[in-house]
Amino acid sequence: MNHVIVTGGAGYIGSHACKALAQAGFVPVTFDNLVTGWEDAVKFGPFEKGDLLDRARLDEVFSAYEPVAVMHFAALSQVGESMKAPGKYWLNNVQGSLNLIEATVEAGVRNFVFSSTCATYGDHDNVTLDESVEQLPINAYGASKRAIEDMLRDFDAAYGLHSVIFRYFNVAGADPEAEVGEFHQPETHLIPLMLDAIDGKRDALTIFGTDYDTPDGTCIRDYVHVCDLVDAHVLGLKRLLDGHGSRVFNLGTGTGFSVREVIDQSRAVTNRAVPYNEGPRRAGDCTKLVSGSTRAEKELGWEPKRSKMDLMIADAWRWHQTGHYDK
Repeated sequence: MNHVIVTGGAGYIGSHACKALAQAGFVPVTFDNLVTGWEDAVKFGPFEKGDLLDRARLDEVFSAYEPVAVMHFAALSQVGESMKAPGKYWLNNVQGSLNLIEATVEAGVRNFVFSSTCATYGDHDNVTLDESVEQLPINAYGASKRAIEDMLRDFDAAYGLHSVIFRYFNVAGADPEAEVGEFHQPETHLIPLMLDAIDGKRDALTIFGTDYDTPDGTCIRDYVHVCDLVDAHVLGLKRLLDGHGSRVFNLGTGTGFSVREVIDQSRAVTNRAVPYNEGPRRAGDCTKLVSGSTRAEKELGWEPKRSKMDLMIADAWRWHQTGHYDK
């Protein structure tokens, strides 16, 4: 059987990746410590509870399943927290990834798909963000992801561990069939926070910063639908299995939306008012992050079919109304 170990497979993106892998004929093996993931989200293959800092547990899972590849999503990912507690991010993200990469190599696996981030680029005003742009992260989250990318390059040179690295922009939406979706505790992402406010689960959304150098003063981000995102990961995996070498891809649509524009779209999709307050900027937030790359489309044949703001919000809203994992 074509087992793929999926770290963080009980989380938002990882659970969607497991569904996409299962649909593509693979058997996703979720490896997750459930610190930020949910066991109820593990629906498409075996579940193995474990922590990336536990090397012995990793070796057990590799031995049990003899995977053809690893898909690595597990990470702490809150920008604000990473500014306040950088050591936590360097330990969990970097040391955990080193353990995983070493276990992968020792098990004889040579195919590795890594979930990186556009936060590795930092704040490049008026620069088209393609894969050649210098990586100058401004927070510990982005810096930890860049370090893992460097690690993968070194392990490729030393051991032939081929990797596909995806640097992606803001992920949104949910499975259109509402089997899995986005749910964090605490929640930090704009669209689910906004839907909570619309639904009365929180008093109001807070807009962090209204004085950015943008047309309406709020941050601009490139949003990609989670289902489009994981489709790219499956394509990246197939690329490796076909014998291609390591490659880096941005995943974004090239279209940016400000916070206020997302609020306006949510109002239109849900036909409900969005209560919000205005607050100060958060440390570590960039003014604008928008992809300028078409490499994934050209080389992988990737098509972000669902990455339209109204569709992403509609899918997220459908999932939101199921009650999901907080039943």
